[in-house]
Amino acid sequence: MLIKEFRVHLPITVDEYKVGQLWSVAEASKNETGGGEGIEVIVNEPFENDEFGKGQYTHKIYHLASKVPAFIRLLAPKGALEIHEKAWNAYPYCKTVITNPEYMKDGFHIIIETWHKPDRGEEENVHNLDDEKLAKREIVHIDIANDPISSKDYKEDQDPKKFKSEKTGRGPLTTPDWRKTCEPHMCAYKLVTCEFKWWGLQTKVESLIMKTERRIFTNFHRQLFCWIDKWHGYTMEDIRRIEEKTKEELDEQRRTGEVRGTKET
Repeated sequence: MLIKEFRVHLPITVDEYKVGQLWSVAEASKNETGGGEGIEVIVNEPFENDEFGKGQYTHKIYHLASKVPAFIRLLAPKGALEIHEKAWNAYPYCKTVITNPEYMKDGFHIIIETWHKPDRGEEENVHNLDDEKLAKREIVHIDIANDPISSKDYKEDQDPKKFKSEKTGRGPLTTPDWRKTCEPHMCAYKLVTCEFKWWGLQTKVESLIMKTERRIFTNFHRQLFCWIDKWHGYTMEDIRRIEEKTKEELDEQRRTGEVRGTKET
């Protein structure tokens, strides 16, 4: 089992992020769906329980196929490359559980717990981990402007070092220490716990999962900031209408068109 806490620094407020994250998830989902692959929204509804309180519950299925490394495609039987994501968004806290119930069952899970805080990532134990988990935890700070990304992920219009918001005047993030000086500011503390019980592959796959999560967090938050002029000013009512429309578009895109988005070789 690996435990990493990714701290994503952003030049936006916690309240802004609530809307920006949901809008950007919907937009990014469309960019990753088509030709029988991508994201299927099963449930998107309000919830209330003793563990999380009130919020929004979603259940999605990721039809992956070409989006996983070739060595996994060779080992996995047909139908095994469907990942289920269940998420409880009780903002500013969110919990996401990713599993493969049809094939790996209890042998695979990724748990992502996120606290969104109006600080610069200095809180030592925001997730209240016990001593055993604290000893295993590795902290990784993500700088959306200066961290390296692969050439296949780079898009000039999603580069925080070049983007300037017309609505808010924020950006470009050109200084090495922008995380210490930007206003407004916030940090998403994303605790990722992953376990892959497949003899001979556990260490390799768990390391790959963490590498992939860092790539996803970096690219997604670069997009979120550079899309700020598209989502800034929306209300949560607007977002729910957009999510419903997006669900219909995803269903249609999966049935038609070509495979889109991130692919692995």
